[in-house]
Amino acid sequence: MRSIKRIFVHCTAGNQHQKIADLQAEFKRKGWKHPGYHYVVQSDGKITQLLGEQFVSNGVKGHNSTAINVAYMGGIDAEGKATDNRTDAQKESLRKLLKLLKSRYPKAEIMGHRDISPDTNGNGKVDSWERIKECPCFDAKEEYKEI
Repeated sequence: MRSIKRIFVHCTAGNQHQKIADLQAEFKRKGWKHPGYHYVVQSDGKITQLLGEQFVSNGVKGHNSTAINVAYMGGIDAEGKATDNRTDAQKESLRKLLKLLKSRYPKAEIMGHRDISPDTNGNGKVDSWERIKECPCFDAKEEYKEI
């Protein structure tokens, strides 16, 4: 069994109505053996498991061996800019999924992909200008701190 230290929340940085098959094809085009996420939450709130938790996904380079990666479909607007466009159904399903995962991995920290960016000014937090990515386009640490 893998030792899970983090549960990363992502957005797919694509269309909210993207098909799971299209997302899986994208991972294959990148040449990845496994998908980027263990779970994906679609715009209607449906949760799809892409990979068993015992396997390492390709969500956060350098951290995947000790992580579970969860994504919601969306995260960009019509112009391709980062935006929190989760539907109410996605918000509800994400919270439900994260509670379940946290019950399985109680010591794991829930955080956004963006939170793994380096704290270049050493102030103890990743400021918006330090982020390598905007993903998941909202503050997952804050939103899920009570889970």
